Order: sequence, then C-alpha cells, then structure tokens
Amino acid sequence: MQATPSSFRLAYVPGVTPTKWVRVWGERLPDVPLVLVAVPAEGGTEALVSGAADAGLVRLPVDRTVLSAIPLYAETTVVVIPKDHWLAAADEVAVADLAEEIVLHPLDDTLGWENLPGLPAFERPATTADAIELVAAGIGVLAVPQSLARLHHRRDLTYRTLADVPQSQVVLSWREDRTTDLVEEFIGIVRGRTVNSSRGRGAQPQEKPAAQQKSAAQQKAGAKQKPGQQKTPQQKPKRPAAAGGRARGGAGASGGSGGARRGKPRGR
Repeated sequence: MQATPSSFRLAYVPGVTPTKWVRVWGERLPDVPLVLVAVPAEGGTEALVSGAADAGLVRLPVDRTVLSAIPLYAETTVVVIPKDHWLAAADEVAVADLAEEIVLHPLDDTLGWENLPGLPAFERPATTADAIELVAAGIGVLAVPQSLARLHHRRDLTYRTLADVPQSQVVLSWREDRTTDLVEEFIGIVRGRTVNSSRGRGAQPQEKPAAQQKSAAQQKAGAKQKPGQQKTPQQKPKRPAAAGGRARGGAGASGGSGGARRGKPRGR
C-alpha cells in the first residue's frame, strides 16, 4: 500500500477562485490537507511541470505534450475604463467602439489576441496590475477577463462587457505522468461527481447486497398496486336457515294446505 501523502498542492492563477472545490475536498478527505499555491498568470505550466503543484487551475494555453487539461469554464471579457469615460454610459461595448482608444496589452495577457483592437500603446506594460495603473492615469483602456477586473478593482475605475472578442478559458491541469488517486479525486470534485461515483481513493462499492436488491424489487412491485386494491379470494354467501327450523324446500311442522295428515281414521 502507498503511504497517504501529507498534502495535496493546488496551484491557481490570479482571478480564479477555488473556494467551493476546496470546501468539498475538506469534507471528503479531511486527513489530506489541500494546500493552495498562488502562481502568476504565466506561471501555471511551470509550477505543474516542475512538481511544485500536483494540479492547477490555470488558463489556456498549456503545454499539452506534458500536461493534461479539463476545460472548466470560459470567462466573460470586459474593458476596464475610468468611471468618467464616455464608454461608461453603455451597458455593452463593441470592438468598433475602441477604434480611437489606446488599448493596453500587458505581457501577461490571457486573451491571446490575433488582432488587438484600438490604437497600440507606446510600450507594453509588464503585468495586468501595471496596466490597471495606467488606465487609472488616463493612458488607455484595458481588455481583460472579468475575474481580473474584479481582482484589481479600484473606486475610480469601472468595466463594461466587451462583445465579440476572445475569451479566457480556465482549465484543471496536471502532469499526465502523475495522475495519482488524489488527482482523480480532485477531478471528480470539479466535475461534480458524488462520493460513490468518484474514481479516487474515497470511492465506495456501488453494488448492493443481494438481500437489499430483492427487498427493493419487492417494494417496487408492491408500489404498482394502490392501497385497498389487493385481490382477496371471494366466497359465495351461505343461505340463511329457514325460520322455525324448517327444512330446505319442505313444509312446516304444522303442515301446508297440500300436505297429508297422519293419525287414526275418523269413525263413520
């Protein structure tokens, strides 16, 4: 038997919130602590390949020659702008609305633009956090996943949904050659598997004992008949005895009008 690992290390990139999955892990595997490892936006693959984490909640792309990945969800893309910007009056912004705007493109960009909209900045900010500072200074606007806009929230900034643009894809990733029971357990959690259907070490036998299966079959059969509708053997009712002790079909003791009398003959 393999020794129980002392912990399970889960990497996550900025903007991703693993709270709900961490809670389920604690309920199912209380003896194996889940350790969260915060990594920069571009550092997810490195943490997994190097073994610094057992699995990670990261954004595509990842190195598919080494890593496996399960898509989890796509993030809404928004444009971050100053609160007094003219685009703040709209509920949703189109790419054409950015034609005359300087659109910042940080080096840790997660959207993978083929053609960045708007006007290019003089230089690319090193990080998304640096780009947010430039937006606050009125240098330009920034397109990011909504989770990053919330992460870097400032009172003087707001954001609007940006339509018809690339979206960031969040995945669960791990080294393919290190698909352990604990990795399988976490895969089951993020996919919503129950404890009994999990493939990890916490899985329970699925088959019921034969006695329980027979009992369930009997209950199912009994449920098809409504209460009060069970069939019982029918018996013909007995005919009541004649009053006064009369025999069936015969005359009474005092005789009928057509009955013969017995006794001594009258004298003439």
